[in-house]
Amino acid sequence: MIHMMWLTLVVLAGLIVPSTYFTQQEVDIHAPYVTTPSPVVDAMLELARTRKNDVVYDLGCGDGRIVIAAAKHYGARGVGVDIDPERIHEARANAKREGVESLVRFSAQNVFDMDFREATLVTMYLLPDMHRKLSPRLQRDLKPGARIVTHTFDLGAWKPHQSRNINGEQIFLWRVGTQRQ
Repeated sequence: MIHMMWLTLVVLAGLIVPSTYFTQQEVDIHAPYVTTPSPVVDAMLELARTRKNDVVYDLGCGDGRIVIAAAKHYGARGVGVDIDPERIHEARANAKREGVESLVRFSAQNVFDMDFREATLVTMYLLPDMHRKLSPRLQRDLKPGARIVTHTFDLGAWKPHQSRNINGEQIFLWRVGTQRQ
């Protein structure tokens, strides 16, 4: 009888634990790889007023072109993050080819697992729902004065400080610590 009760408890615990685990917020990242055109990269960095003392984080960095451009043209340090290890391999090779590998680093990881506190500038060209899910964390974790520049998609209810159209491509700028209604 005691063994049967223990067995029942073990089985029930086995049913409860996985369901509790899977009810936690899960993030589905199935975004297509679409590059940001070079004129848009340049405009994003210009709109953000990128400086040498910036630490530029590019979420969904792909081939690394944004952090590489920030390092090459402004002397800024950069961190590129992409979930696809092939893109990270490509980004590292591109940084080496451009001679900026000492200023940039790339990591294959989920953008929702990032620590953004070091960033002074965050760039993103992700799907709209990902932008909206990241917005509260960016507002909470980034220091006042940090900038966020997105390509094509906004950050939901948080109104941008500026936007520009570059050859039919929309870009947006936000400054942390200064909400716009």
